[in-house]
Amino acid sequence: MLLPQSIRLGGSATNRLRGRKFPEPVHAYRNDFQRDRDRVIHSRAFRRMEGKTQVFAAGLCDHFRNRLTHSIEVSQVARTVAVALGLNEEFTETLALAHDLGHPPFGHSGERELNRQMAHFGKSFEHNRHALRIVDVLEERYARFDGLNLTFEVREGILKHSREIPKDAEPELQEFLPGLRPPLEAQLLDLADEIAYNTADLDDAFSAGLFPMDTLRDELALFAELGEQVETQFPGANERVRFWEVLRQIMSFLIGGLIDGTRIAVSEAGIQTVDELRALDHRLARLTAPAAAVNAQLRGFLVNHLYAHPDLVDDREIAVRKLGELFQFLLAHPERISAGYRERLKEEPTERVVCDYIAGMTDSYFHRIYRELI
Repeated sequence: MLLPQSIRLGGSATNRLRGRKFPEPVHAYRNDFQRDRDRVIHSRAFRRMEGKTQVFAAGLCDHFRNRLTHSIEVSQVARTVAVALGLNEEFTETLALAHDLGHPPFGHSGERELNRQMAHFGKSFEHNRHALRIVDVLEERYARFDGLNLTFEVREGILKHSREIPKDAEPELQEFLPGLRPPLEAQLLDLADEIAYNTADLDDAFSAGLFPMDTLRDELALFAELGEQVETQFPGANERVRFWEVLRQIMSFLIGGLIDGTRIAVSEAGIQTVDELRALDHRLARLTAPAAAVNAQLRGFLVNHLYAHPDLVDDREIAVRKLGELFQFLLAHPERISAGYRERLKEEPTERVVCDYIAGMTDSYFHRIYRELI
């Protein structure tokens, strides 16, 4: 059963888009969200995600996910859910492809270190805020304006898909309807992201040999149950193929749980419009209880067997130390910032330009610049 068309963003005459900061003519054959999606895909920040860490360091193995392939997988999950619920698929796809644009090198460890460095100046770094800065300011592809001039709805979704903006937010965030929930397409993105990275990280970690099938069976009840079924159905399949058969079914179970959980929540809330959805004091995108339990078990397993693995912890600590050293070096020697970012020193404080420059680096570019300068 599809959700009411009136809560689909852009789904009715009373739910028109708020438009772009700089008005543009209507395109001959693409709607606004298609244009936004294409602008994201053609951005330099999108391409750079190929060289940024997801969990395993970029370049370690061609089969492991990077930040770009992860974003594509999130898009696949989110679009599946959006279509099943009758939501706006193109809006959902655009948000999914853009949701990690603001990630620096070395994943969340790099994000925390940049935030620590900026805290010395009474400022902060957070990847959703930085993604908004990228699409509003840092991408330079148009003569008439800075940034990509995306629609308000995409800009709001980039900022608010994973957390709310309080009513007393700083002045520069007041345009994003603080205190109100984002549209349902944006709300479902955070859970689609969790489903994508929990299953993908399990896949990469198993491929890396960090744990055998027996450990998965012992600690994940659903994996044991499905594994038994797969072994009965495909007795001659090797362990890797059996693993993927089980993982595919787990992913399908979680996606179905997000579809059903969200549909039930919307029905129970009794809302009929996006404005009513925005005014609620809680989000409606959710997993069913069984799917949420499996998702939490996956997360706990990955924390114990992957994210806390000594080799990964050591790599993160080394990367964080180097990132802090490079930040301090560039603060003292801003003339060594690359030419494109150096131009911004005329308009922005040095620490913000340094932060922008490092946040935009791929892992390999960071290591090259670190070797050259330090």
